[in-house]
Amino acid sequence: MLESKNKNQDIYRFTISRVLQFLVGVVLCCLLILTTGCRPTLLNSQGNNNSKLVLVNPSPPPTFNYPISRSPYGIFGFIYEGLISENGLTGELEPALAESWIFSEDKKRIIFTLRSELKWSDGEPLTADDVVFTYQDIYLNQKIPTVYRDFLRIGSSGAFPLVKKIDRQRVEFILPEPFAPFLRYIGRLKILPDHALRDTILSTDADGKPLFLSTWNTNTKPQEIIGNGAFRLENYIPSQRIVLQKNPFYWRSDLAGNSLPYLDKLIIEIIPSTDNQLLRFRSGELDSIGVDAEAFQLLKREEKRGKYKIYNGGPNLNFQFVGFNLNQGINSQGKPFLNPMKSRWFNNLAFRQAVAYSINRQQINNNIYRGLGEIRHSALAVQSPYYLSPEAGLKVYKYNPEKAKKLLLDAGFQYNNANELLDEDGNRVEFTILVKSEEKLRIDTAVKIQKYLSNIGIKGNLQVLNFNTVLQKLFLSRDWECYVGAFGVPGADFEPNLLSLFWSSNGSFHQFNLGSKPGEPRMKNWQVSDWEKEIDRLFTAGYQTVNENQRREIYGEFQQIVAEQLPVFFLVNSLSLQAVRNHIDNLKFSAIGGAFWNIDELKIQEK
Repeated sequence: MLESKNKNQDIYRFTISRVLQFLVGVVLCCLLILTTGCRPTLLNSQGNNNSKLVLVNPSPPPTFNYPISRSPYGIFGFIYEGLISENGLTGELEPALAESWIFSEDKKRIIFTLRSELKWSDGEPLTADDVVFTYQDIYLNQKIPTVYRDFLRIGSSGAFPLVKKIDRQRVEFILPEPFAPFLRYIGRLKILPDHALRDTILSTDADGKPLFLSTWNTNTKPQEIIGNGAFRLENYIPSQRIVLQKNPFYWRSDLAGNSLPYLDKLIIEIIPSTDNQLLRFRSGELDSIGVDAEAFQLLKREEKRGKYKIYNGGPNLNFQFVGFNLNQGINSQGKPFLNPMKSRWFNNLAFRQAVAYSINRQQINNNIYRGLGEIRHSALAVQSPYYLSPEAGLKVYKYNPEKAKKLLLDAGFQYNNANELLDEDGNRVEFTILVKSEEKLRIDTAVKIQKYLSNIGIKGNLQVLNFNTVLQKLFLSRDWECYVGAFGVPGADFEPNLLSLFWSSNGSFHQFNLGSKPGEPRMKNWQVSDWEKEIDRLFTAGYQTVNENQRREIYGEFQQIVAEQLPVFFLVNSLSLQAVRNHIDNLKFSAIGGAFWNIDELKIQEK
């Protein structure tokens, strides 16, 4: 076996981006997306305890059950860790619960060695049994509808690895074939406690479903939620705040032997309004806030007097987009998810291209982002070594409403005397534009898109909902038409295969044409287009290929397909801006991890 590059065991890092899920989010962001609006931002406690920090989320967590949560508004990055982690400055993989790992010569077997004397937040030992339980009984359990199973699909067959205990500290993963992104995937999967959750897997409810699915919801007593991260849950007041306390059994310590984290408490206030967050920051109550384009000039003028610094990490790595529901499937009641008339519009490539040409992204950047953004053209960020630029041949859509109208007319659409767009059957082209309520810039962008659509005769009706409801519409009911959203996965700029969650036809975040999920009845009439199948093929080729030049060609072809077929149309990426008070020590800001990726190292200076 070949020894992996083992980092110094005293490395103590905490990746703030792991607060967010795949996703999403999309991100996920969607997905599973790492937008400024989804990151908790640091606030100052009003008490006298200088080792207490207060953070803010715009939406309450829907659950404290990590594997079944799709929301970015969770606390999982604070209370759980995985076998390995990602350095927030360099993006390199580092030891976490596992102190080392080794590969076999054929790259099909990986043995992880856990740190000795690991403990859960209730003081119980954390061993190889917990790792095997987490993977075999939760992530790979077909009865558990978790998006994280996608991380463990290997190869074009989608086969899963075998997970075996060797001894108390060692676990072996056996892959069906070599899989280049596997280590980076492993870093995103938290380890869960066997002793606290096994009975919920083995027991079922009246419908025969594991009790695990209703375990650790937001009504659960905090003491019952067991983790292995820097903090543990102390209290939750629904829709108001989450209180976390230092985990006394956390394994990390500094070079002097002091246990981490340095902070005693984190308080996550739930404040939907960004305007209210800004007011509290300017009044001196808050220690940090994400800076959007509207607030930048004001906060920049007050930077010295307010004793804070605005950090700039460059363009956000996630992608902002507008997209249509292309799903032609039928729900369990025998009804189409989408009105067949609107489905015909959305699945018409000329229609999607016309919408792209109708949107003035430069104006969005100038007016909404105050010039503090960059127009996005590609499915991969400009920071990615695999990025295909317009200069290298990527198809782009410059604002051209007249071209948009010609495309529509050539495709069989028509205009009435009031310049309203009608389809070939005389139906007015009208649909709903869905957007989340927690981010004003996104709402403002949706309003602009509504105006641009009206210029080519299309009527768009805004539907502004809280993000948890948006997620339900996207991934459960699939009851949506047009969506202004975002998606991103930490590390995707280093490993594009991470974005397969969004782009692959069987991906859990393939929201524009989401198929059946585990536990759901097989969807009728769900259709996968030829170009989606080609993207699937390219992602398979991408993880099978080691040669970097070949990988660039593969992911370049993927980016071109997305640009030509337009399942989503990319908008503007804002700059990653964060204002942080000067009295926070050990801050290591980066575009990769943001301001607080190493939160267990942060200290508060004496005031």
